[in-house]
Amino acid sequence: MATVKIGKSRQVVIPKPIHDKLGLKPGDLLEVKLRRNQVVFTPKQLIDRELAIALEDFKAGRYIGPFPTAKAGIGALRRAAAALK
Repeated sequence: MATVKIGKSRQVVIPKPIHDKLGLKPGDLLEVKLRRNQVVFTPKQLIDRELAIALEDFKAGRYIGPFPTAKAGIGALRRAAAALK
């Protein structure tokens, strides 16, 4: 266990062994939560809103493919678009 000191501007230095084990890099984001009088830092990644929506669609099974060729993929998209009309 490591003990760290809070700096003047509320900065906290993450000890190197923990930093390295988590694979953190300068500029990475950490979510900060208060849990039963403990501060919990969790590494986070931001993704575009559209990508998040697409990922939810994929998880819910709302996708078509994969396709052996681009031509097959375009054909499937055209058929799906025609079915929506």
